[in-house]
Amino acid sequence: MAEDWHIDLSAGRPAAYKELHRSILALIDGEASRVANLANVSAALFSTFGWHWVGFYLVDSEAEELVLGPFQGPVACTRLHMGKGVCAAAWLRQELVNVPDVEAFPGHVACSSLTRSELVIPIVVEGKVAGVLDIDSIEPADFDDADEAGLSAVVRDIESRWSHWK
Repeated sequence: MAEDWHIDLSAGRPAAYKELHRSILALIDGEASRVANLANVSAALFSTFGWHWVGFYLVDSEAEELVLGPFQGPVACTRLHMGKGVCAAAWLRQELVNVPDVEAFPGHVACSSLTRSELVIPIVVEGKVAGVLDIDSIEPADFDDADEAGLSAVVRDIESRWSHWK
């Protein structure tokens, strides 16, 4: 299945997300490894949309930091500190943050100078953020309502399985 990964984008992103959602569920259903599942979700999103960077940061509550998890794209920041950057904003607010122009976001952490827009969705488990899905694009204002809805659905699936994964 992996070598045949292809989601048709010609009908637009809303249609692509419907197909992608089914494919991601097939990838993660029955697998108990959190790392494997997050890695496959990252790869599926990266392969489908070709964004600059797609991955996860996981909460290290002792250090009050987000620590790099599975991702696709160029080398990334290893740790993100609470209170600084788009990922930290999504973590603290416990809500999706869509930034059309990262240069205009106060405290933006530039892990790549090529990033122009960013979308971050927190993974909330039992009322606490366990991690975030972080997506960077080299296109300004690349994320719209379809992306927010489609990616939020993926995150909800991750949240519902989180405590069953090891």
